[in-house]
Amino acid sequence: MIQVGILGYGNLGRGVEAALAQNPDMKLVGVFTRRDPASVSIATAGVPVYHTDDAEKMQDKIDVMILCGGSATDLPKLTPKYASLFNVVDSFDTHANIPEHFAAVDAAAKKAGKVGLISCGWDPGMFSLNRVYANAILPQGKDYTFWGRGVSQGHSDAIRRIEGVKDARQYTCPVESAVEAVRAGQNPELTTRQKHTRECYVVAEEGADLARIEREIKTMPNYFDEYDTTVHFISEEELQRDHAGLPHGGFVIRSGKTGDGSRNHIIEYSLKLDSNPEFTGSVLVACARAAYRMNKEGQTGSKTMLDIAPAYLCAQSGEELRAHLL
Repeated sequence: MIQVGILGYGNLGRGVEAALAQNPDMKLVGVFTRRDPASVSIATAGVPVYHTDDAEKMQDKIDVMILCGGSATDLPKLTPKYASLFNVVDSFDTHANIPEHFAAVDAAAKKAGKVGLISCGWDPGMFSLNRVYANAILPQGKDYTFWGRGVSQGHSDAIRRIEGVKDARQYTCPVESAVEAVRAGQNPELTTRQKHTRECYVVAEEGADLARIEREIKTMPNYFDEYDTTVHFISEEELQRDHAGLPHGGFVIRSGKTGDGSRNHIIEYSLKLDSNPEFTGSVLVACARAAYRMNKEGQTGSKTMLDIAPAYLCAQSGEELRAHLL
């Protein structure tokens, strides 16, 4: 039985908790929060809630700590910190900063003899795997990744960190003409702006400077500055009524040629998710199993999903996988 802790109990933390309930080889032993633990009610009966300050006292009780903070400001600090105490898994999704994050976690985890599995989820994560597989199979070709239409938790969190923002949802929307050209095998050259648009629905604090908030959103590096972005200011009631759900999805396409170049092939992997946090939480839980197994074998340092043998993710034995899934 793999003993698991959850650090952070927002949408993603609840998604991880729901996934753990479906994996009988794993047990939730505690939820850690920066809030007053007495104010946090979780779904799993009998599991205690602790303050994050108490985590380091529980090194002997937790095999893997799943970190459910945001990529903008939380995980760059939290993952290296907790990788010095536990095997950890995170969903860091700021693609441009992954090498820097990997290096910081790698140093902390190697020093502690732990595994720090970073950037797990569906992109980066499942989409990353499919990009690598497709590139290996079709070396002559082009990659295209489209996201949405759906709510991005990371981008929504980044907006909420802006002064004067009470709540927000951000939708990533593929440009349909670009998708159609790729699926037709036209191999278009597409800029970031030509592939997606971003729609933001923002609840501002009373008296907040709306023009400043909109400007900060549209110019935010790594999040919005390279996209055509629309900002809608709405009431809290409208947000809860029209944007309470967290759907998402997308697809990875590799268009490539074989032989003398006259034969074209399209590899496509797609996801349609009713709940982004529940699906991402499910990926994190599978990765927690892999992190535990890898560390038990003596591996240490920072890893990504590209470093995991697929069998490490599954609860089934090698014999069962070969008999039923191979």
